[in-house]
Amino acid sequence: MHIGVASCDVDQIELLIWGSGFYFDSVNLLLKSFDFDWFGKHRKTIEVDCFVDVFLEAFRTILCTDSSLDPSRFVGCFLQNSAIGMGCEYSKLSTCCGDSDLDGVIREAQKVEKEEKSEVGDVPAFREYTVEQLRKATSGFAVENIVSEHGEKAPNVVYKGKLDNQRRIAVKRFNRSAWPDSRQFLEEARSVGQLRNPRLANLLGCCHEGDERLLVAEFMPNETLAKHLFHWESQPMKWAMRLRVALYLAQALEYCTSKGRALYHDLNAYRVVFDDDGNPRLSCFGLMKNSRDGKSYSTNLAFTPPEYLRTGRVTPESVIYSFGTLLLDLLSGKHIPPSHALDLIRDRNIQMLTDSCLEGQFSIDEGTDLVRLASRCLQYEPRERPNPKSLVAALVPLQTETEVPSHQIMGLPHVATDFPLSPLGEACLRMDLTAIHEILESLGYKDDEGAATELSFQMWTNQVQETLNSKKKGDAAFRHKDYRAAIECYTQWGSVGRMGRYIYEDGLTQSHSYAFIEVGTMVSPTVFARRSLSHLSSEMPEEALNDAVQAQVISPVWHIASYLQAASLFALGRENEAQIALKEGSVLEEKRNRTS
Repeated sequence: MHIGVASCDVDQIELLIWGSGFYFDSVNLLLKSFDFDWFGKHRKTIEVDCFVDVFLEAFRTILCTDSSLDPSRFVGCFLQNSAIGMGCEYSKLSTCCGDSDLDGVIREAQKVEKEEKSEVGDVPAFREYTVEQLRKATSGFAVENIVSEHGEKAPNVVYKGKLDNQRRIAVKRFNRSAWPDSRQFLEEARSVGQLRNPRLANLLGCCHEGDERLLVAEFMPNETLAKHLFHWESQPMKWAMRLRVALYLAQALEYCTSKGRALYHDLNAYRVVFDDDGNPRLSCFGLMKNSRDGKSYSTNLAFTPPEYLRTGRVTPESVIYSFGTLLLDLLSGKHIPPSHALDLIRDRNIQMLTDSCLEGQFSIDEGTDLVRLASRCLQYEPRERPNPKSLVAALVPLQTETEVPSHQIMGLPHVATDFPLSPLGEACLRMDLTAIHEILESLGYKDDEGAATELSFQMWTNQVQETLNSKKKGDAAFRHKDYRAAIECYTQWGSVGRMGRYIYEDGLTQSHSYAFIEVGTMVSPTVFARRSLSHLSSEMPEEALNDAVQAQVISPVWHIASYLQAASLFALGRENEAQIALKEGSVLEEKRNRTS
């Protein structure tokens, strides 16, 4: 931190110190330069006023020589003044570092300041978190925030979350017995945490309190390569994007190798994640094993490098073999065992190996080049496989549509927002219908606030019983993602002639009257929201928008209605209107959270 200072008197100097934050920056650097053991023993005997006097004197000394205040230069002046201002007993503050070592102290202070500001883009430096911080960020490690492949059944579960500063994170929570030695876990995590590269989902920090072992990484909101290759919903991944994925992964491996982290454990399509811009990144979690003594491969043995089966050890060449299996995934759109793929390659049956969805998107030569590279990676002898640098050199010439942004090739919505979004808001922005479904399903009917849907408040007539059965069937269909059936059932529920409920007017006498709802009207905003998503999932965006608007008519301040309008408008290509609806949903949700 540097402060430009004009000539000013002592009072102004003091005001500047306390008002600028310079004091706190300097004290932080001082504490990192002191002999902590000595300082701890004497902290009770050091006079606070004396400390402040010495602090001010050092401040004035700096001003006399330079109008730019640098906390690291200030440390040296403070240490020199401490021997005079605090007396011989407290001169330990300076002698613990010694005049001869003063330059070294200043250099160390500058180094600390530089390390604390070491960032790539907006990625902060590695740090340690508390369990409480991560518990709060993940809503108590809530099940609905689990994003790992096998959900809560996975031995090491990954959660999505958001820190107090609104930074989105992914938190990997290890099995309690995975890393018994907290020091070893911290050293390994800190080593991975020094890596910073746009091709990685970077490691931001860790936690090792008690039995807890957690890693904290950047959150990538646009799913995994496995989702886009094997379980796509709207469109298969295009050839140009598959080539880009291969190149970016090779570049990630090349970077890690150059930094001494050549080993990557269990490289597969679930380890590749997509950021806000739709660019593929390699998850940093694979740079650490799942446990101190655990296996490096959790996949089927058919996909495991042959040398790992012999020795149980991962080598840099093993990582290249796994990269070859990923190239096969990209070529075929399926998870084909390498042995079967190599048989097809030997028989020159490349057509059987390539994804039928890619027909017409690439030439025979382009396909042959990628097949040849995959077969080199899958060589039985590790020494015959290429290194990451060779992979990058081979993949660069194959790239196509290099000027087109990844999100455009992927067909992902890409709207820059200048306001914070909740998980539901982000899901609607990304048109992530699976995530929207999970959130609506977990929410249930909590937001209906007494709408006429509860059994205990119904008139027990055959007509109403039929109505309730339709709603139950709709809920079951919605839960199982049978969206066509859900639309039909919810529509039946809303179209029954009349519905009624008890309204208690006198708690003592339990007298009641009936309040009837007009024909064809649904009173549940949640049903409209569910039918809206069902329409979206059935590629009926106009109907989805109508339902989202109706939900807002019933509940004008319900943020979910605005979010679903945004998702529907995105599907209709009306991005400006979608942006407005998205912001409205964010504002309504923020107000709701403040008042709840």
